[in-house]
Order: sequence, then structure tokens, then C-alpha cells
Amino acid sequence: MRSSAKPPSATLPAKPRRRAARAPAPKPYHHGDLRRVLIDAALQLVGEGGSDAVSVREAARRAGVSPGAPFRHFPSRDALMNAVAEEAQRRFRAEIEALLAEAPANNPLGRFRCLGLAYLRWAMKNPTHFEIISSRRFFDHDKAAGVSQDNAELIDLTERTLAEAFAQGQLRPADLKQVQIAGRALVYGFARMNIDGHFPRWGVAGADAERTAEGILDLFIEGIAKVPSKSA
Repeated sequence: MRSSAKPPSATLPAKPRRRAARAPAPKPYHHGDLRRVLIDAALQLVGEGGSDAVSVREAARRAGVSPGAPFRHFPSRDALMNAVAEEAQRRFRAEIEALLAEAPANNPLGRFRCLGLAYLRWAMKNPTHFEIISSRRFFDHDKAAGVSQDNAELIDLTERTLAEAFAQGQLRPADLKQVQIAGRALVYGFARMNIDGHFPRWGVAGADAERTAEGILDLFIEGIAKVPSKSA
């Protein structure tokens, strides 16, 4: 007689549970100076598309870091733009000082010519960077002490150079202040014409801009010098 009881089912060994895969630990940041890398990335963005192209997120992407990484250095876009302006101003000043080092120490008008040429060359080579440091629309001057100080020192250098030319009898006009303002207006106005795209209407091709800048600077110096000379 068969038993109606079912044989106990065989107990299978339990399958080992798989451990949940752990997310890889974040890799440490290897840049030596993240702040510097972010500023350089933002300057590159300015050069490519003007100030509107700058964002903290895009600077982070260019630097190869997470979107949140920059905020320890730059909590806002304004903070990043202030740093960009300070770096652009530093480069601008370095160009001027490099060319002034080659100028004759005993010839104030010669130094003024070197100063003006350095100003115009840098502004034309870096129009978007020049626009940032020459306009109050892009950053807070009160919070960018480096820009304000450098700018004030460059203005003082221009005024002192022309004052020395005046004291040495190199200038024809009697009103030194007017000469100082006119010199500033000349280089700034020419740089702005380049930024605003006026040169084609005046028949100045892009390749001729630097030669034209040198020519109008020499014309100005000849107009204020007692002894007109291109190398004065």
C-alpha cells in the first residue's frame, strides 16, 4: 500500500546575495590652483564670445571640475567677473610696463609714445578683455580693488609722463591738463572705435588698424611737441 504522504522536498542551498555595487569614491581634484584655472577659463570664454559667454558653470566645465566646485572660490558670476577684470587689467599693465622698459629714460614724450602704443596694441589684440576693464557694466569697481588701483596708477603714470615733458619744455600748449585729457581721449577713443566696429566705415582694414593707431599717435605728438618729431 502506497503512502499518501508526500516526501519532503529537498532543501536547496540558498544563493549568496550579491552585495550592492558601491559608487566609486570621487577622485580628488588635482589642479594646483583651481582659482587660477577658473579665471583662465573665464578669460577664454570672454575672448570667444564676450562677457555674456561667461558663467560659473561653463568655466567649471572648461576646467574639468564639477559644477559645484568653483563656488568655494567664486560664489557668484559677479565674483568671477571681478576676478576676470583684475586679471585682464594685470595683463594690460604688464604689456605697458614691458614696452616702457625699452623707452628712453630722459625723453618723456618718447615714453608717452611707448605708453600709448602699448595701450593701443593690447586693446586691439584683446578687444573683449579691454571692454571689460574699460566699462563699469561688467563688474563692480568697488569690489575689484586691483582693477581700480591699477587703473589709477596707469592714469597717474600718463599724467606724470606728460608733466615731465611739460617741465622739460617739450610741449607747445600751455595748458598741461588739456594735453593730459586729450592724450587719454585719443587712445581710449581709438580703442573704442575698434570695439564698436567703426573702422570699416573709415576705410581702415583690420590689418591696417595697428599702423593707423601708430600714425594717429605720432600725429598727436607732433601737434603738442615744440619740435615735431615722430620719435619725440
